[in-house]
Amino acid sequence: MNVIVIGCGKIGTAIISNFVSEGHDVVAVDNNPEVISELTNTYDVMGACGNGADSEILEEANVRKAELVIAVTGSDELNMLSCFLARRMGAKHTIARMRNPEYNDRSRAFMRQQLDISMSLNPELSTAHEIFNILKFPSAAKVESFSGRNFEMIEIRLKNDSKLDGMRIADMRLKYNAKFLICAVQRDDAVYIPDGNFVLKSGDKIGITAAPAEISKFLKELGILQKRARSVMILGGGRIAYYLSKMLEAENVPVTVIERDRAVCDTLCELLPKAVIINGDGANRELLIEEGLRSVDAFVALTGMDEENILVTSYVQSQNVPKVIAKVNRTELIPLAEHWGLDCIVTPKKLVSDRVLKYARALENSADSSMETLYTLMDDKVEALEFKVKPDFPKLNIPFKELKTKPNVLIAGIMRDRSIIIPAGDDMLMSDDKVVILAANQRINTLSDILK
Repeated sequence: MNVIVIGCGKIGTAIISNFVSEGHDVVAVDNNPEVISELTNTYDVMGACGNGADSEILEEANVRKAELVIAVTGSDELNMLSCFLARRMGAKHTIARMRNPEYNDRSRAFMRQQLDISMSLNPELSTAHEIFNILKFPSAAKVESFSGRNFEMIEIRLKNDSKLDGMRIADMRLKYNAKFLICAVQRDDAVYIPDGNFVLKSGDKIGITAAPAEISKFLKELGILQKRARSVMILGGGRIAYYLSKMLEAENVPVTVIERDRAVCDTLCELLPKAVIINGDGANRELLIEEGLRSVDAFVALTGMDEENILVTSYVQSQNVPKVIAKVNRTELIPLAEHWGLDCIVTPKKLVSDRVLKYARALENSADSSMETLYTLMDDKVEALEFKVKPDFPKLNIPFKELKTKPNVLIAGIMRDRSIIIPAGDDMLMSDDKVVILAANQRINTLSDILK
């Protein structure tokens, strides 16, 4: 696929990295020559230096042959104009980053339609949704939803005193009544799609799939189920904090936002009438305690500095706050944060690049299935994909015990009508099912790709 990425900051670079790793032909466009030079030296991409809304630059990037143009500069208006011109010049599909809160759902949909933009991205809103889902299910380090939230996948880290330490997965299914599946395990740098004989150890990060009620039941039996957060403190008053606070306000969850910039605080006071807005330095321990740190259910660090988010949340954990979440964009810092015991980290550029990758895979899909969801898990070593099974899928109505699938591929769940099925050997795929597939260290574009 021929892809053009306009705007090569953190998000643009993450998108480029994903597309290059999947073998696409990429042209990077940015008005900073140093950025273009670094990208062309680091990745196997072509570069064009200039304004992405300039027709001559788009021609230089060969826009007429582009299947996908992605505009993720810091300006919403420039992104929309770039996509509009790209479509007029022959690009088949366009994606624009539109992050300004003033563009509400209705106006965003209107502009997409009028400008013929295939999809819009709002990294801050996506990140806020991710955090909001975790706050509703704080026992997990990560929560992903499939099929309209009827089926979920969570990641948890097994602590030293975990009841699962030393237990075979097959024995777990006999001991616990909940209907669940351990679908992936990360141990140090290795990732496994486990079978029934796999033995879990403390320190493992495990992925669990089930209906939401069954996950809660299982975690309760393990003694690690936490109630959803009823009060939240947020460090940093940027767009993510605004979106997250609006979501929490709608659920009548008390929110305290701490922000250094007085002008930002004044704006938030107008936009968030129910929230408590504090003008101060969140790195000040005395301020945090004075504002009620030890009484909140959750703390979320959303400043623009990864290092500050990691350091402050490390301190907050020492104060026994039940749930602590940090935004970290620099992926090289994530192992350091995890080493300090912080297992709940959100990365905006990863959320956006996953969504763009899903869209690109969907464009390449064959007729036998339709990809509806794509997530990367276990530090990007595992993909979770949701497909809708079409009538011409070649292996319909064949029991899984007779189905030959590739190594490191797992059928993790089936949604049939309103029923959730945790697959066993006698189960099978039927037309119109929705199926969740786990794949480690390989690329799955279509449902047929899981077959040998």
